[in-house]
Amino acid sequence: MHLITKKRPTRLGVKNVSGRPSLCLGLTCFSGILIDFSFSFLFAFFFCIIKVITRWVKATSRANMTTTPTGDGQLFTKPDTSGWKLSDFEMGDTLGTGSFGRVRIAKLKSRGEYYAIKCLKKREILKMKQVQHLNQEKQILMELSHPFIVNMMCSFQDENRVYFVLEFVVGGEVFTHLRSAGRFPNDVAKFYHAELVLAFEYLHSKDIIYRDLKPENLLLDGKGHVKVTDFGFAKKVTDRTYTLCGTPEYLAPEVIQSKGHGKAVDWWTMGVLLYEFIAGHPPFFDETPIRTYEKILAGRLKFPNWFDERARDLVKGLLQTDHTKRLGTLKDGVADVKNHPFFRGANWEKLYGRHYNAPIAVKVKSPGDTSNFESYPESGDKGSPPLTPSQQLEFRGF
Repeated sequence: MHLITKKRPTRLGVKNVSGRPSLCLGLTCFSGILIDFSFSFLFAFFFCIIKVITRWVKATSRANMTTTPTGDGQLFTKPDTSGWKLSDFEMGDTLGTGSFGRVRIAKLKSRGEYYAIKCLKKREILKMKQVQHLNQEKQILMELSHPFIVNMMCSFQDENRVYFVLEFVVGGEVFTHLRSAGRFPNDVAKFYHAELVLAFEYLHSKDIIYRDLKPENLLLDGKGHVKVTDFGFAKKVTDRTYTLCGTPEYLAPEVIQSKGHGKAVDWWTMGVLLYEFIAGHPPFFDETPIRTYEKILAGRLKFPNWFDERARDLVKGLLQTDHTKRLGTLKDGVADVKNHPFFRGANWEKLYGRHYNAPIAVKVKSPGDTSNFESYPESGDKGSPPLTPSQQLEFRGF
């Protein structure tokens, strides 16, 4: 058994001589048929039209919603963030770190509310040529509003850093809860995987691929519901993209082979995640990324004897090495996943509305409680020379 006991860094790279990615960011007729237009046919036809319109209205209202559950599990309407700046906040503990900076809890002085602020160093962003990725992440976060995705309040900058103000999700990383439990019982895995199916259905409806799914990038709110965070490698894609990015154990075959990839990569990662939830370790793992990639391309799945049969079948459908045969990307799209026997009995409307109690009880001592997160040493950043005017121009309009 290959138990993952420490966090796995995200990798971004362009293929180099060895084919390995460089470490970066931590943080897809009627054709001559004669129809007898009888009364019964017309009745059925218009009934179907009404049904389609009703579903479309529901989907549209969800996409445009501005009231979603916050990180403490409560419903809220997004506050007026115009004019927010760093001095409006009292900065607290570090919640996470990455190559470009860190995420810290912060208290809005005027309202006493807690947020998570992602603080990224401009100099490091320029050094790694990631300004485009930064703007891409901002634009995507501005577009999103969903109960199972971390909401962004606003963004701003100063001379040295750019800042994303995000909702504070108090329950900590799913990674921490999974490592503590060893593996999730079948019902727990099913619940969180189902919530994520809805999150990815929403993202893909907006032509956004996420590309960095793993337990480290999932948070639990105060009610124990899941929220996807860290959209550093999310991208708007209507066809294919070719960037090699992600976490080795979660990379889809088409990403490794640089064949171009789209939404199918997210369904692959959903298969890896479900396997890791239930088994306690990913299906493909080795000591080096290269050996991990070889195992992924070989596609030989091995399940523990006790692995649930329905879950096993769903994982096999999601981990098809040929992305054209992968569940979630076939003719019926996400419906094939939602209608799979593993989710038999699921009420997707109730799930979306968070009407079910989450299976993990999150312990919260206070609104700004950070005890569910790991402790990090403070940065001790040394002062660096100010950016030149031309360098500052790179962040114009952020």
